[in-house]
Amino acid sequence: MSKTSYLVLENYIGGKFVPSRSHIDSYDPSTGEVYCKVPDSGEEEVEAAVAAAKEAFPGWSDRSPEQRAQVLNKLADLMEANLEEFAQAESRDQGKTITLARTLDIPRSVHNFRFFASSVRHHTTDCSQMDHMGCLNYTIRCPVGVAGLISPWNLPLYLLTWKIAPAIATGNTVVAKPSEMTSVTAWMMCKLMKQAGVPPGVVNIVFGTGPRAGNALVGHPDVPLISFTGSTATAQHITERSAPYCKKLSLELGGKNPAIIFADADLDQCIETTVRSSFSNQGEICLCTSRIYVERSIYAAFLERFVAATKKWKTGVPSDPNNNNGALISKEHLEKVRSFVALAKSEGGIIHCGEGVDQLDLPERNSNGYFMPATVISGISDSSRIMQEEIFGPVTCVSPFDTEDEAVAKGNGVRYGLSATVWSRDVGKVHRMAKRLQAGLVWTNCWLVRDLNLPFGGMKNSGVGREGGKDSYHFFTEVKSVTIKH
Repeated sequence: MSKTSYLVLENYIGGKFVPSRSHIDSYDPSTGEVYCKVPDSGEEEVEAAVAAAKEAFPGWSDRSPEQRAQVLNKLADLMEANLEEFAQAESRDQGKTITLARTLDIPRSVHNFRFFASSVRHHTTDCSQMDHMGCLNYTIRCPVGVAGLISPWNLPLYLLTWKIAPAIATGNTVVAKPSEMTSVTAWMMCKLMKQAGVPPGVVNIVFGTGPRAGNALVGHPDVPLISFTGSTATAQHITERSAPYCKKLSLELGGKNPAIIFADADLDQCIETTVRSSFSNQGEICLCTSRIYVERSIYAAFLERFVAATKKWKTGVPSDPNNNNGALISKEHLEKVRSFVALAKSEGGIIHCGEGVDQLDLPERNSNGYFMPATVISGISDSSRIMQEEIFGPVTCVSPFDTEDEAVAKGNGVRYGLSATVWSRDVGKVHRMAKRLQAGLVWTNCWLVRDLNLPFGGMKNSGVGREGGKDSYHFFTEVKSVTIKH
C-alpha cells in the first residue's frame, strides 16, 4: 500500500478541521493491514478543544430546547442521507458485518439524535407549595458546561451519538474522544456539522489514545462532567483522575451476562435469540450473553440444538451481506479471546464448535484478518476465569442448574451486573427472577429490545449511573431548588 492512499483523519476543533503532527496506525480488521492514520492528540489539542467548547457554551445554552432540537434533527437527516457511506465505513473500520452496520449501528446513531431532539422538549421540573410558610418551591435545570465524552470501539458511532445527542440537546458543549481504533465515522460526522447548523465549538472531536488524549480530557479542570463507555479498568483511572475536581461521572462498563433458561422455555425462540445474544457483532457488545445456564432436564437437548444453530452462524468477510459475523477489532484482542478458549481446553472444558474445531474458509486477501468462528464451551466450573471475566468475543459457556435459587446464585456469582436474559413461560417465575438478578437490564424471552426512555446502565463492576431519556436529562443538567416567599 503506498503512503498516499491512507485515509488521514484530522481533529475537529472550534468548527474547523485541524491537521495533526503525529498519527496512530489504524487497521482494517478484515485484512490486518494499516489503512488509516488517526491523530495522536494530547494535552495541547484537548486544551484547544476545551477552550472552543467553553467559548461556544453561553450562546448554545441560551438557545431554546426547540432551537437546539432543530439542529439535532438536521444532523440526523444528513446522516441518514449518507447512511450507506457511513455503514460501509463503520464495517471496514470496526470489522463488523455491513448488514449489522446498515441495520443497527447507523440507523440507531440517526435515531439517537432524533430521540433526544424530541425527548428534551417533554421534561418537566418539580414544584411544591408550603402555604403555611407562604412559600413556593420549584426546581430548574441548567446545562452543566463542557461535557467530556469517551466512547468505545465496539459500536463506534452508535455509542458516540448516544452521548453527544443528550449532551448538546440539554445545552452543554462537548469535547469527545472516540476510540483510536474506530475513529472514521466520527470524523465523517464532523463533516456534516456546519451544514446541520451546529455552531463552531459546540461539538469538538479530539482523536487519540486513552493514556494521552483521554487522560488530558478527564483531568481537565474545566470539564465538569465525564460520560465514559469502556472497560472497568479504564473507569478506575478516570475515577481517580477526576476525583480532585468532584466531576459528575457516568460510567458504562463491562458485563458477564447470564442467560437463564428454564425447562418451560419456548426453545425454538430461545435458541435463535440466544445465538444472536451470544455472538452478535462478534460477541463485542457489553450486553452479549457469555454464560448460559440451562435447567438440567432440558440441558442435553438444549446443548445439542444450540451447538447446531451456532454452526450455522456464518463468520467471514464483513462486506458479504450473507455473513453473520465479521472480524474482531485487533490482533491483540483476537489473541486475548483465543487465550480464553485455550484456557478452557486446559481446564478440561469441551469446545463443541468454533475456535480450533471449525476451519474458516477465507479469501486470500483476508487470510491475515482477525477472524474467529462462534465458539460454544461446556464443562467449565463457575469459579474459572472463563466464567468470571469478560471475554468480549464470540465465545459462550453452557452449564446446567437444578433449582431457581441455584440459577439466581449462578447468575449473580460474578463481579459484573449489566444485563441478564430469562427464558420461561411462567409469569410468576420471570417476575421473581427479574427482581432477584443483580443486573441493570433484565430481558425476558427476548434480547436487546430497547425503549430509550428507560434507564440504561449496570450495577456492581458494570458501572455507575444510568443514561436514557430522563436519566440522560438529569445527568447532563444541574438541578437547582428555588424557594420564593410571597
